[in-house]
Amino acid sequence: MDSTKTAQTEEMTNRDLSEDIKSMIKESHVQVQNTELMLSFLKGKVTLPQYKLLLSSLFEIYQALEEEMDRNADHPSVAPIYFPAELARLEAIKKDLEFLYGHDWREKIVVPAATKRYCQRLRQIGKENPTMLLAHAYTRYLGDLSGGQVLGRLTQKSTGLKGSEGLSFFAFPGVSSLSLFKQLYRGRMNAVELSPTERRGVLEETLRAFELNMEVFDGLQKMLSVGQQGASSTHSLDTRKAPRSMIDSSLLFRLIIGLSLALATVSVGTFIL
Repeated sequence: MDSTKTAQTEEMTNRDLSEDIKSMIKESHVQVQNTELMLSFLKGKVTLPQYKLLLSSLFEIYQALEEEMDRNADHPSVAPIYFPAELARLEAIKKDLEFLYGHDWREKIVVPAATKRYCQRLRQIGKENPTMLLAHAYTRYLGDLSGGQVLGRLTQKSTGLKGSEGLSFFAFPGVSSLSLFKQLYRGRMNAVELSPTERRGVLEETLRAFELNMEVFDGLQKMLSVGQQGASSTHSLDTRKAPRSMIDSSLLFRLIIGLSLALATVSVGTFIL
């Protein structure tokens, strides 16, 4: 973490933690938007093979995150934001991957090394400093809640998926009101008692999450560049060679890396968490 970012964290002492996080991520948001893969999303396209690859990384990430959240469910910094019935994504992702890849999906999915590094970080802080899970849980889950319904519809349209199959990740049947639940979640997180050092640590961990996510984007881009033709033929669903339908960039932005706190202005509008 450079001195400029550290200075920013030291200035943020009077606002809610959620507001501080929004301020801290603006620079990282710009950096992620300018990655090669994100620039391709700005063209408004994503294929089914791309969606499958991205969902595979989400499986690894959420498996690590939710196992550490479960293990630390009674920790004073985790307990207030622990909502497995409402928020857990792992089982939904498994269901989607089984539909997209078949019963042997575990043997077929591949992820870049950057995804593994992200998971290693989640497991490290889960064991050594569970308070830092605040940063990762908030950015991921609030992003899912904010963009989920729109993302689901656009993913369905752009990939050619029918009904709800393959799209369970976007559904939150345990949340009756997204806006009220997000308000509850933010309030719970803001109420967690943190020392000044812990607060700075959470803010800096948010930036680290963004750095890890940028590395995941780069890794996915490399995989797509070298294996797109092969990936297009691995599933029976028709992906053809016609112009590929794709999801709006900012929505995929939320899907893949849960940049839930960015004020992402895009062609279809602005999402404010």
